[in-house]
Amino acid sequence: MKIQDLAAQPKLIEITIDKEELVEKYGEAVTFHFYDRQPLDVFAKLATATQDNVMEIASVIEKLILNEKGEPVMTDGDILPIDVLMEAINLISTHLGK
Repeated sequence: MKIQDLAAQPKLIEITIDKEELVEKYGEAVTFHFYDRQPLDVFAKLATATQDNVMEIASVIEKLILNEKGEPVMTDGDILPIDVLMEAINLISTHLGK
């Protein structure tokens, strides 16, 4: 196989947050979208995440959690509850690590 055969455009995929305590708290599972492939700079920022550069990581995460149209969810001062945000980050990390 040639390496160029592995290159492809990112695909918008749906992720479901169905963690029991979150479903109980919010009344149902929560879905969001993200692109299955990310540029190298995104991986680098996530891999080097520390408490010292938390704002940089936050700006990356804001761009990863998308609606069904591929648009960021956290815009114009809208933010997610921290428990949902943390689970979304966990699920994104799991999917990108595959």
